[in-house]
Amino acid sequence: MLKVLLTHTPQTLRRYYGARAVAELRALADLRLHDGDDALTPAELVAAAGDVDVIIADRLTTGPAVVFAGLPRLKAFLRCAVDIRNIDVAAASAAGVLVTRATPGFNTSVSELAIGYMIDLSRSISRTAADYQAGRAPEARMGRELSGGTLGIIGYGGIGRHLASIAAALGMVVLIADPYARIEDPRFSGVTMEDLLARSDYVVCLAGATNETENLIDATALGRMQPTAFFLNLSRGNLVDEAALTAALVEGRIAGAALDVGRAADQMPTPAVARLPNVVATPHVGGLTPPAIEHQAFDTVHQVAALVRGELPPGAVNSEHWTRRV
Repeated sequence: MLKVLLTHTPQTLRRYYGARAVAELRALADLRLHDGDDALTPAELVAAAGDVDVIIADRLTTGPAVVFAGLPRLKAFLRCAVDIRNIDVAAASAAGVLVTRATPGFNTSVSELAIGYMIDLSRSISRTAADYQAGRAPEARMGRELSGGTLGIIGYGGIGRHLASIAAALGMVVLIADPYARIEDPRFSGVTMEDLLARSDYVVCLAGATNETENLIDATALGRMQPTAFFLNLSRGNLVDEAALTAALVEGRIAGAALDVGRAADQMPTPAVARLPNVVATPHVGGLTPPAIEHQAFDTVHQVAALVRGELPPGAVNSEHWTRRV
């Protein structure tokens, strides 16, 4: 029977994987669980996975070259997430180990959070609630309707497409900036990023994290935004120059921001930015709903099932280099 190590800690196993997916894995393979409170270091991973065939890794468990060199029996390294930037795919390929990723599955979850952010920022919900809870008399601030406003979406992938449709249904004007996407829906307008920043009431960053998009939102980009506009980041923290964003928020050059990601550990919002009074922040929970989490967990279950059948699993990123087959 295939031996599989699931690297999630007990807490992340409950929150980011789930009992149903674990039960399915147990039916397919000889499953081992990580019982420590912290993510496995590379050395600890090598020690824990010495005789396993497959590793299913959470997003905090890295896959550097030393892991693949130290595990001669390992056949596949499955990532229970989309982001595989902390896996050395070249080293895995050189060792003949297959690397896979999960499909997103969180388009609805993240899109709904974005809508919630926009309403919160526009109606001061979090700020008013905090005043009441602290025993302060809240200020009744004039709000803003989403209907008739302009939403600018940077990155037209699965989340961007889903969010654009919701926004259009709410009566918003939708602008899209993505040099690699075709905008075929007549409800949306494809524009340059410069145009989007200048015209949007809400700018939502959903671009993928690559070398090209590092610090995509910098002082120049923020300087193009209207002083009444809000910035939302639900992608990755490294797309934003946090010093420039902090300055724009403190100096009132943009109205506010909502952040589900940042440059703190595990892509969390950075506390120094999150505590600003015109910021709404959440601890990387955009995809933290049962349907979204189970989608990715069951992706890895289906990948293990394919390996058991001797087939190439879905989500493979280096299949041409896979020589350590089951």
